[in-house]
Amino acid sequence: MKSREAPEVLPKTVGELRSSGWRSVPVKEEMRRNLIRMLRDKEPVLPGIIGYERTVLPSLRNAILARHDFILLGLRGQAKSRILRALTGFLDERIPVVEGCEINDDPFAPLCKRCRRLAAERGDALPVAWLGRQERYREKLATPDVTMADLIGDIDPIKAATERRSLSDEEVIHYGLIPRTHRGIFAINELPDLQTRIQVGLLNIMEERDVQIRGFPVRLPLDVCIVYSANPEDYTNRGTIITPLRDRIDSQILTHYPATLEDAMAITAQESWVQRSGAPAVKLPRLIREIVDSVAFAARKSEFVDQSSGVSARLAIAALENVVSNAEQRAIANGEASTVPRVCDLYAALPAVTGKIELVYEGEQEGLAAVGRRVLGEAVQQLFARYFPNAAPAKPKPKRSPAPEATGRGSKDTAAEETIYKPVVDWFSKGNKAEITDSMSSGDYAAALSKVEGLREIAVRHLKPEGPEEIPLAMEFVLEGLHQNSLVAREEMDSKVSYRDMLRQMFESM
Repeated sequence: MKSREAPEVLPKTVGELRSSGWRSVPVKEEMRRNLIRMLRDKEPVLPGIIGYERTVLPSLRNAILARHDFILLGLRGQAKSRILRALTGFLDERIPVVEGCEINDDPFAPLCKRCRRLAAERGDALPVAWLGRQERYREKLATPDVTMADLIGDIDPIKAATERRSLSDEEVIHYGLIPRTHRGIFAINELPDLQTRIQVGLLNIMEERDVQIRGFPVRLPLDVCIVYSANPEDYTNRGTIITPLRDRIDSQILTHYPATLEDAMAITAQESWVQRSGAPAVKLPRLIREIVDSVAFAARKSEFVDQSSGVSARLAIAALENVVSNAEQRAIANGEASTVPRVCDLYAALPAVTGKIELVYEGEQEGLAAVGRRVLGEAVQQLFARYFPNAAPAKPKPKRSPAPEATGRGSKDTAAEETIYKPVVDWFSKGNKAEITDSMSSGDYAAALSKVEGLREIAVRHLKPEGPEEIPLAMEFVLEGLHQNSLVAREEMDSKVSYRDMLRQMFESM
């Protein structure tokens, strides 16, 4: 019988189960056996977990093969809870339990008094139920109000009165989460938030694999894989993990944020809700996806953002969803069947950015909105540098020849005059300006950008849009990139964005 498969005809009694040849194994051995089979069959291990192929997943596989209890240690938004919940993939499809048992007793070796009594009374006729792998996982968020009764259990006086049993009878015990996860996986999220005395109560479970409830002389050698998650910030500031408990956690696995933009984009694409119905179609060019995930990368490097708190992957997910929503609103208002997001739509996503970053003191002085805009601008600037030649104005070069005529170049010596951006900069220097909004129709949006001389050529040459509907987006991105490199001024008036000459803007502001 394969380890992950139950018999085709599920036995309904202990006698039928014994005849089927079923053999129970400890849960950690079960996980180890299934992982070995997955590795041999080249099956994906924890599908949907992106960016951890060479870091977290090898350590996780080692922990399972070693039959370890382990902890995932990392900042928020690093898929710790997702990994813990995906551990059920290492369990068998279903296992037999004593029917009606609160702690999923093994029919061949029951632990609780009720099941032992029934096994003695009925023998091979003892009813058997089958438990699916998802039902064998329990999770508890560690909060200061968690009690030992929640985790281990307590006496239930109502049960005693209903069944007319003495309070000294073991069958009046109401079992907690850990006994109810017998033969399964129990996860505790944010372990440092658990009170010290509760952490002490976990020691015996992890070391001796038994529990004691009130004054009952009951010993339950539980078969459970205990896993944890923790945030380093909580680890040092809000709470702590007591040394004896930390010593009993066999493996500590460090998680991290995506190392590359490609991994980040894959995660955002997998988790964000952008395939919607009942509204105009929104096409998401690669450029928009790159900008959104670049915002998260920029926030993780910003001097105004508290890096010890981390910047969750949920920032990019929520931001992309807001961008799509803003594009939907515009398409509905203009009666368009489809639309493409714009750079100005990114500013509509600022609520998703500002709600997911913690600021240091200097950032608090700037304000959340200002820091959010700064981070978005830095993301555009960094991405602009990937696709386009250097746009930063350079200092005048020192003249080595006594006469300008000898070089044939006259006095033109600045980077802005010598780069590909000169036609665009010159157009603005003549007093022209380009005004766009996130609500104008696609035709008006394209027409407003097409007025800028040389802009289309630069955008098409370097960004290579996939279709004509993406060209205006590419053109707006060029303008925003030039603004972030101080070659073009950008001014917001109500809901309108105006790009204009930088020097003219400076003089007017003075």
